[in-house]
Amino acid sequence: MVTAMASNRFRAIGKLEIRFQNPSKLIFSSFSSASSVGLSPPAPPSPTPPPPSAVPTYKEGERGKWSKLALFLPGAITLGLGSWQIARRQEKIEMIEYRKKRLDMDPIALNNFSVQDENMSSLEFRKVMCEGHFDESKNIYIGPRSRSISGVTENGYYVISPLIPTSNARNDNSLLQVPVLVNRGWVPREWRDNFFKTSQHTKKEPSTPTITIEEKVAGSSWWKFWSKTSKSVIEQSEEAIAPSVKVVGVIRGSEKPSIFVPENNPQSGQWFYVDVSAMKRECGLPEKCIYIEDINENIKASNPYPLPKDVNTLIRHSVMPQDHLNYTITWYTLSGAVIYMAFKRIRPTKGRR
Repeated sequence: MVTAMASNRFRAIGKLEIRFQNPSKLIFSSFSSASSVGLSPPAPPSPTPPPPSAVPTYKEGERGKWSKLALFLPGAITLGLGSWQIARRQEKIEMIEYRKKRLDMDPIALNNFSVQDENMSSLEFRKVMCEGHFDESKNIYIGPRSRSISGVTENGYYVISPLIPTSNARNDNSLLQVPVLVNRGWVPREWRDNFFKTSQHTKKEPSTPTITIEEKVAGSSWWKFWSKTSKSVIEQSEEAIAPSVKVVGVIRGSEKPSIFVPENNPQSGQWFYVDVSAMKRECGLPEKCIYIEDINENIKASNPYPLPKDVNTLIRHSVMPQDHLNYTITWYTLSGAVIYMAFKRIRPTKGRR
């Protein structure tokens, strides 16, 4: 019995040596032996899944699409700005042509002008002629406004005074006989300083009866809403005032100040821009009073101030049509450059892998 067991061991050792010499047979025999025993072979190892960051999702694809489109956004904005400049240029050309046609019309004589003839708001940029006298006690100084002469810049102000018209036909109650606000032109700074000094000196003196603007023009039927002074008082007051003057001007409206211009302060006499309604209230004038800018070029050498405005300044703008054209070219060039760079960024080159 012992001899049989030893012979079986030697046989097993010989089989193992043969299997180690041929590994494939060893594996096959191990599988066959395992199956004979009833054991299942081990499962092959499962492949490791890729990291979540390497798997493209739907949201990331959408994000990449919008990021590519965002590259064209600056080009679209600059393209829109260039198109807007073209529209602004055309508007400016039409505006200049409109003003030129209005200024070429025959002047309107305000002294013989009927209130019922036209709407006062439709008369802007029409030339007018008026005769009367200035009430310089109610002067308003707009500024400071600079003026350049031979390369030398000088600060000054625009002086605005109420003009009391004189009628050529007093018995005609339909004629316009209300005062007119007149921008007489540019004056040096000394004019304003002297005016305030005189005003302060006048306030300190005892008050004396004076004829107001309402009393001077009370002969007009329109003005009867504002005063009931008798006609004899008006005639006596006109004898004591200065001789009448002729004014040639253009009807204008209020200025539109920029955000950098301070607000007017009528209480302290600080006026930085033209506000027709506020100036009417400050001078005690009616709402239908019009505002004109003097463009009379007949200036005496002995009395150069106030210096009226040049009529060409009413046509010019801070931004002319040629400026809008230059802006258009700039925006379109910038838009083309941005769109080209966006295409180059999105479209891969041939050498890129």
